[in-house]
Amino acid sequence: MNSSITPGAKPGFLTKERIIARPGFNRWLVPPAALAIHLCIGMAYGFSVFWLPLSQALGVTAPVECAVDMSYIARLFSAECDWPISMLTWTYALFFVFLGCSAAVLGGWLEHAGPRKAGLVSALCWCGGLLISAIGVKTHQLWLMWLGSGVIGGIGLGLGYISPVSTLIKWFPDKRGMATGMAIMGFGGGAMVGAPLATALMGHFGSATEVGVWQSFIAMAAIYFVFMTAGALTYRVPPTGWKPEGWTPPAKKSSAMVTDRHVHVSVAWKTPQFALVWLVLCLNVSAGIGILGMASPLLQEVFAGKLLGNELTFSQLNTAQLAQIAAIAAGFTGLLSLFNIGGRFFWASFSDYIGRKNTYFAFFALGVGLYSLVPNMGHIGNVALFVAAFCIILSMYGGGFATVPAYLADLFGTQMVGAIHGRLLTAWAAAGVFGPLLITYLREAQLKAGVERAAAYDMTLYILAGLLALGFICNMLVRPVADKHFMTDAELAAERALSHDKGADGARSLEWKAAPGSLPLVVLAWAVVVIPLAWGVWITLQKTAVLFH
Repeated sequence: MNSSITPGAKPGFLTKERIIARPGFNRWLVPPAALAIHLCIGMAYGFSVFWLPLSQALGVTAPVECAVDMSYIARLFSAECDWPISMLTWTYALFFVFLGCSAAVLGGWLEHAGPRKAGLVSALCWCGGLLISAIGVKTHQLWLMWLGSGVIGGIGLGLGYISPVSTLIKWFPDKRGMATGMAIMGFGGGAMVGAPLATALMGHFGSATEVGVWQSFIAMAAIYFVFMTAGALTYRVPPTGWKPEGWTPPAKKSSAMVTDRHVHVSVAWKTPQFALVWLVLCLNVSAGIGILGMASPLLQEVFAGKLLGNELTFSQLNTAQLAQIAAIAAGFTGLLSLFNIGGRFFWASFSDYIGRKNTYFAFFALGVGLYSLVPNMGHIGNVALFVAAFCIILSMYGGGFATVPAYLADLFGTQMVGAIHGRLLTAWAAAGVFGPLLITYLREAQLKAGVERAAAYDMTLYILAGLLALGFICNMLVRPVADKHFMTDAELAAERALSHDKGADGARSLEWKAAPGSLPLVVLAWAVVVIPLAWGVWITLQKTAVLFH
């Protein structure tokens, strides 16, 4: 299918040509547009808030048990008994499988269609998926929830996640890491905003006969659609060759890891650099995501009574004491989420100064040291050092996500970095399965072997340190991309024609600073996304306060 526009015809509202910025456009309007989308789709991280209410959607106060002989498939279509949490959590797995797959498959289309069209498709998929899930909950058909949020919503996640990447990198050639860090920070913060919002909505819609989930899905779909649509419509792309006024690209060195040329996505994923960065991301995420999922039981089982000022083991605690340390562990999890978000912005911005490769060296070197020391911190009972170590670890987990788009742009150029990033996200899908399984099965094996609960994670942490050491080696092997992989001038011109990229013409400049009158609009745009995020951070800080009492 030819995506070109008939000469002389006016570009359609959703086409990429329609959103090429004019001189004076303020580039600081683009990050809040990306944040508006990422804050909405980031609720995927917070979906666990629905599991308990959904597990008793029919019984309301207690689950209606299924017949013992009812098959797994029959439960998908049964409206007579409640779903176990183990079945509901498959929605979470589907999120990230389809996020990775859709980002990989649709990344090339996104580069040609532009961020506005991709953002709107993302909004339709994510919010439409929530509406289908609402129907599934109302009719008590779990397969509809899997299809709605898991499959269709997962596709929306993938498109929404990568939609701003190449746009932001082109708008901020001087601050690539910081630009992508701002957007991807929003994905980490989505659960901070969405989870308390969902809890409040379920409290509002819930009653003696309803848990309030399907109504909450509809309300959140409406709210998210407004935010995501506003974000998509705010996107603008710079004309080809644009740069900030007064900025001079650094002189290229023969051995530099930053290129000013471009590799096509169909070539990039076959290079050794892509394979190595894929492993770098997969290993970093596997280590972090496994711990993130087990943070609460890990703290409780390792320290047990020490969290309350006594020397009792986990199995010796009574019901009231178990409830107390569960609340403390919830605060620990909230603190980790704050460092996950903050790390996305901090490390990505820091990479602008020390380079992407050196940033990943820091992740792996610090990670190996911290994972190796954490078991000793647990054995000597030092809660403060234990918590601090995991906060740093989770900051690097988030920082890995935020830094990798700029790493790809440095290696492969900016022309198709969104599509290349999309294919790289299959590493996230793989790590999302591998990391939690590794942690869970190793823990169970240790307990079956008779290891005490307080020491059950030691072997796991040492293995994770080994994974990070392997990641260090992979990162060390990354070299500049060979000349043969870059597009020729003719190939680049053809790709830019397909992508509807426009350079200078009679009405456009390739270098400008923001128009003076744009500041109030920038402040308003940032307020729209920062206020909800600040509210989510405040709620999380209140939960973490118990950790310091």
